[in-house]
Amino acid sequence: MKLKQHGLVPVGHGNYINPERIVAVLYPNTMAVRRLKEAVRDNGQMLDATHGKRTRSVIVTDSGHLILSSNTPETLSQRFGFVAPEISS
Repeated sequence: MKLKQHGLVPVGHGNYINPERIVAVLYPNTMAVRRLKEAVRDNGQMLDATHGKRTRSVIVTDSGHLILSSNTPETLSQRFGFVAPEISS
């Protein structure tokens, strides 16, 4: 079964998500993201897909869930098929 054909893409360690539900892919090392993680953890809406590895990105979904991944935001955006906008000078 090809998961990408079914709308699922890997976020690491055998975990898959639907890219249509993604609002943002963020770096975890800012204070704003750390506060967001604390608030969501208390509500039970945080999913840890790192399997004990270092968290390198935080995925925000349209349902308000946060998914922690050990892949970088660049790697995930390539897997999701996102294209960064070009910056014109």
